[in-house]
Amino acid sequence: MDKPVLLIMAAGMGSRYGGLKQMDPVDDRGNVILDYSLYAAKKAGFEEVIFIIRKEHEADFRERITDRLTGIRYQFAYQDLADIPEGFTVPEGRVKPWGTAHAVRAARHLLNNRSFVVINADDYYGISPFETIFDFLTNTEADASGKAAFAMVGYRLENTVTENGHVARGICRMDENGELAEITERTRIEKRDGGIAWTEDEGETWNTLPGSTLVSMNFWGFTPLFMEEADRRFADFLKESLGPESAADPLKCEYFLPSVVEMLMTENLAKVTVLSTEEKWYGVTYKEDKAEVVSALAKLRKEGLYPGM
Repeated sequence: MDKPVLLIMAAGMGSRYGGLKQMDPVDDRGNVILDYSLYAAKKAGFEEVIFIIRKEHEADFRERITDRLTGIRYQFAYQDLADIPEGFTVPEGRVKPWGTAHAVRAARHLLNNRSFVVINADDYYGISPFETIFDFLTNTEADASGKAAFAMVGYRLENTVTENGHVARGICRMDENGELAEITERTRIEKRDGGIAWTEDEGETWNTLPGSTLVSMNFWGFTPLFMEEADRRFADFLKESLGPESAADPLKCEYFLPSVVEMLMTENLAKVTVLSTEEKWYGVTYKEDKAEVVSALAKLRKEGLYPGM
């Protein structure tokens, strides 16, 4: 069996943070968060990575990442707004990318029917989840029902929130078998009154969430079926979102990766095993988050988790 490929979504600009935050060093050696993920991926057994970027960022990406990358093969896939099925046109005035499922779709011609893992470029995920999801994809096959076997790393909510503002998270609900039953997107979650709460009405009402709640941080493991279906269903998304009777904003609507997952689950084409982790997630959602990330990674290096970095 071919080893799974690592897909890294690096096409997005940090709207709240400002600038191409994937390139911002987080230690005194010039490493960025992505360098830590690549270290963990190589340690887990990954031998190939596909970076999903915008074409205009390639020179910066090569200089900061791939020109010094060793021990793992790489390719580039380019997320392009104009990469849409025949018969559709990009709405006039649209500059926003089509979303995470569209980003993953950009790698469809490079995977050659192989399983793959998806992560964000600007998130620190820890080391053990890479090993867990690599082992899952390497050793798990479809069950007797024929459902494709996907996986998602689930993080404890309390290990993913920031002191510096609100975050968006996919709240996960599991069934009795520990498989994913539902993801509910909460777009404003923050620390509040000693706990964690979410609101969807601009703070008029707040709803508390246990810190142990598992959330999705866009760390997925897929068999080839996902790419086939994400590609095929993109035309349906565009037809529904850009049609004359659609209520969607043609300049902002997005084709989200979890939405494709839920469709496949609902249609009994796939099941998703939730691989829970106690690792702490780190990211720079806000500029003020960077100091905590720098401190945390320095501590991990001091503990010997990243020798040679």
